[in-house]
Amino acid sequence: MTLKLYNTRSRSLEAFIPIAAPKVTMYNCGPTVYNYVHVGNLRAYVFADVLRRVLTANGYEVAQVINITDVGHLVSDQDEGDDKIEIGARREGKTAEEIIALYSDAFYGDLARLNILPALSYPRATHYINEQKTMIEALAKKGYTYLTSDGIYFDTSRFPEYANFAHLDVAGMKAGLRVDMGEKMNPTDFALWKFSSDGNKKREQEWDSPLSIARKGFPGWHIECSAIVKALLGDTIDIHTGGIDHIPVHHTNEIAQSFCANNAPLARFWLHSAFMNVDGEKMSKSLGNTYRLGDLYERGIPPLAFRYWLLTAHYRTQVNFTWEALAGAQTAYNRLTNFMVENQAEGGVVLPRYVEEFHAAIDDDLNTASAVALIWTLLKDTAVSPREKRATILEFDKVLGLGLLYVVERKHVPVPDEVQSLIEARRLAREAKDWTEADRLRDMLAEQGFDIKDTPTGQEITPLGLH
Repeated sequence: MTLKLYNTRSRSLEAFIPIAAPKVTMYNCGPTVYNYVHVGNLRAYVFADVLRRVLTANGYEVAQVINITDVGHLVSDQDEGDDKIEIGARREGKTAEEIIALYSDAFYGDLARLNILPALSYPRATHYINEQKTMIEALAKKGYTYLTSDGIYFDTSRFPEYANFAHLDVAGMKAGLRVDMGEKMNPTDFALWKFSSDGNKKREQEWDSPLSIARKGFPGWHIECSAIVKALLGDTIDIHTGGIDHIPVHHTNEIAQSFCANNAPLARFWLHSAFMNVDGEKMSKSLGNTYRLGDLYERGIPPLAFRYWLLTAHYRTQVNFTWEALAGAQTAYNRLTNFMVENQAEGGVVLPRYVEEFHAAIDDDLNTASAVALIWTLLKDTAVSPREKRATILEFDKVLGLGLLYVVERKHVPVPDEVQSLIEARRLAREAKDWTEADRLRDMLAEQGFDIKDTPTGQEITPLGLH
């Protein structure tokens, strides 16, 4: 069975053939760590994790990188407004570094709760400033940049293929333009580097600017990904992923600057996950309908039940988050884990015909919905023994990542001393009403493989995957 993936670049299913098999290089756009990620954000990382597991199941060795945006992501895609990291620091009365550490740790904790395999690297944008400057200087040398009073910009008119990836109507954008472009030459031009303000509001994070310009500044949002990919994975990688909101601006800009700097395409395959709505509406902080993974847990929905719910839909299908849908997923997930607990006998044979059908589904652009449905078909098959069902489902779970082996192997895991210390520290933080510290400690516990829940009788600790 040939692995086929939907390539956003061609808008079609393509047989996946890596550049240098068996190695596969994959880059996943990571979070901007100025706040907690919400469940809509997390869909992109569950999808990327399934993709990685499918690649591994097909015999590939995956080098996966997820970046951490800790500078340069402004509140507007038009290169305007404040840096989100600076906003987060002012909001909470912390330093930029404290904000970055807090929300990076929370992100790692959410990944652990969702049984997402660790990436090869989680590079921070601020640790690759020199690489970003080098790429900007290469673009300038080739004539792709120009200066304004507030930064160094990429001239998209110099790259004729700019509109191809997102199917942008650049001519129509110019004709219908109703906003002041400032000093931009074209509406699609974007900042490679922004100069710090000359006013009284000083930035925490700033560096000497490239091109020997005698002003402090900081990199734009887009250049970090191109520079990190080049530094860690090479000029051209096999796969780049993100949410569909990245297509028209962020990924389009990455493609343009990387090709012009390196004379090579940034990625051969581009995969994007669809949006998640909440009760039929777009998820947004202004509507107050963004939920964290911890919010689900407080409502009794364990993280892996949420993962199960995500897998019941195709990653390119828009999903609608409702508490009723999550409750239904939890019921189904509980039925599945109950079967695994009740049938722990070893020695079952993995059934080839079911495995073949499973791989036919996941190799068809990661069709997890069909793969999950196959589990229930198998469980209803009266011709198959419980041992065979268990062994075959555990084989499926190498790709689905639902933590079903934890149900068997971690049912009575002792709590290590260092975890006990974190539990006690969190109890004291809650007594002091230091909710930020309590959240941080909960995320640290998740990194150790444990979930914690607050009950009227105290804190309950549970190994990940068992709820």
